[in-house]
Amino acid sequence: MNTRIAIPSAAPGGMEASIDAHFGHCAMYTLVDVEDGAVKEVSVVPSCPHVQGGCMAPVNYLADNKVQALISGGMGMRPLMGFNQVGIQVYHGSGAPTVSSAIEAFLHDSLPVFTVDQTCGGGH
Repeated sequence: MNTRIAIPSAAPGGMEASIDAHFGHCAMYTLVDVEDGAVKEVSVVPSCPHVQGGCMAPVNYLADNKVQALISGGMGMRPLMGFNQVGIQVYHGSGAPTVSSAIEAFLHDSLPVFTVDQTCGGGH
């Protein structure tokens, strides 16, 4: 099974980048294509401005980039609902320090699905 996972990252992105705790204000997204339980390809895309479309802008942007899963440390309820609507499964990063450690946890099925109970108020 192939899955494209997005992880909000600090510059310059990539597997060794640290995870940006709040997805909506990250510098970029590291996109990791996983196939048959292994990392196949890693790419980096810039974050999109929050202004146009508000919280839904990153949701649509990642959907346009064919993302199927997102690993995040925190987000508000509106974007979480948006990701659910466009079919992107959101996982809680559970304090993983780097993109590679988050992907490793994902591959071992040890990341919890992000729930409404974990959302933050937003408006930072």
